[in-house]
Amino acid sequence: MSKNIPSEFDSKAADWDKNPMHWDRSVAITDLIKQLIPINKNMTALEFGAGTGIASFLLKDHLKEITLMDNSVEMVKVIKEKIHVTGVKNLKTLHFDLENDDYSKEKFDVIFTQMVLHHITGVEQVLDRFYSLLNPTGYLAIADLSPEDGSFHGDGFAGHRGFNVDNLADLLRHRGFTNVTHRKCFVIDRKISETDTKKFDVFLLTAQR
Repeated sequence: MSKNIPSEFDSKAADWDKNPMHWDRSVAITDLIKQLIPINKNMTALEFGAGTGIASFLLKDHLKEITLMDNSVEMVKVIKEKIHVTGVKNLKTLHFDLENDDYSKEKFDVIFTQMVLHHITGVEQVLDRFYSLLNPTGYLAIADLSPEDGSFHGDGFAGHRGFNVDNLADLLRHRGFTNVTHRKCFVIDRKISETDTKKFDVFLLTAQR
């Protein structure tokens, strides 16, 4: 079950969709998902760490149903309001902390996540849970940061400084995933000081159960 522990993203929820980069990044990621995974309207999907659900809204017309899972109460509230305003029928929210709890109520044909894994301490445990939540021959899509020097989040960040995508791919194969592939899909330009802007690469890794 989910825990009512405040998420670091609660305070960011209300203004998240106002950042054009969040939309541009999600468009690039979901366009590539549609190229690399044969999604169709008979499939159910889970977006892990859905945030405000931008990616799910972009994919909603290509899938039967999407469950938008997030451990941030405020992010889930934003998604619920967007679903209410738009009248979308095939998106549903789930406030749940998959990093710390097992979820076994349903399985999915597709699991996708963007820019979430580097915030997760127990990456391998979450990958195990992804595998168990997928139907046989189901698909996984992970979009995240390539290795960076720590300036993406700055001092005090306790997560990962991106991932070596080959090492992440090996972790998936070790768990039984097949057809593992990856490619660069987006570049984030981020101002890290008053005078310095850096570019950070985002990859999309896909695999099949």
